[in-house]
Amino acid sequence: MIIVALFGGAFAATVLWVLMSPAFGAEVFTRENYRGRELPTAAGVIIALVVVAGDALVVLLDAAGAEPSYSLLTGFRAATVVAIGFALLGLLDDLGGVGQSGGFRGHLSELAQGRLTTGAAKLFGGAALGVIAADIAWSNSVGRLLADGALIALAANLGNLFDRAPGRVIKVALVAGVVLIALVRFDDALTGVVLALGAAAGLLLPDLRERLMLGDTGANVLGAVLGLGVVLTCTPTTRTLVLLAVAALNAASEVISFTKIINQTPPLRFLDHLGRRSA
Repeated sequence: MIIVALFGGAFAATVLWVLMSPAFGAEVFTRENYRGRELPTAAGVIIALVVVAGDALVVLLDAAGAEPSYSLLTGFRAATVVAIGFALLGLLDDLGGVGQSGGFRGHLSELAQGRLTTGAAKLFGGAALGVIAADIAWSNSVGRLLADGALIALAANLGNLFDRAPGRVIKVALVAGVVLIALVRFDDALTGVVLALGAAAGLLLPDLRERLMLGDTGANVLGAVLGLGVVLTCTPTTRTLVLLAVAALNAASEVISFTKIINQTPPLRFLDHLGRRSA
């Protein structure tokens, strides 16, 4: 099922982009990318649409007597909640967050002055979504629920932090996804997560060729589903270690530039630029 989800997601996202690209040509979606080219943003909503469609198909198959495993059904439902929720929060930020202060400190500073930015709404909404998804994924105590919810929410924000150049966040998500899939030995609880990663793979080429931007709408979803994948398949100890690592990366982003580190590290720079359109 994992392989089917990966390729099925890529195919579905490719078809949806072809069919929906005229809609993304509307002015409301137009934003400048990192080098001043005007592109449609928020195309990452396609990833959420693919996950929703996949979950609906699994529900119909279950009703028809196919009897997918309980872990597959539960994992898919959690992935759907995460995909829809974080796509909605990301869309709000993509369309309404222009010119707002970035980073945790910036958004909290604005809140202290009585202004709730779209980024802060995404921050608090993401925390709530993380708790809900963790509950679906069997976190069975208040402490574990909060820890797993934080892991999902911080992973979502980390996805956004990597979305600073064409194709980067998709490449990072696919590498992280392959590592997770291998470590948990193709656990079918990851089927919904892998469908989202497959959908991202289907958008990789147009992202690299600067025909679209995933926006927070897509980057947050990719980070969140990876965090969810860890919650669904890993031991509590492993989840705690991943939470600490993700929290550390989020904190580090306040003082260092991931782009600078990537550009100063030849192997990372090569992979980051691979397939990207030249200036």
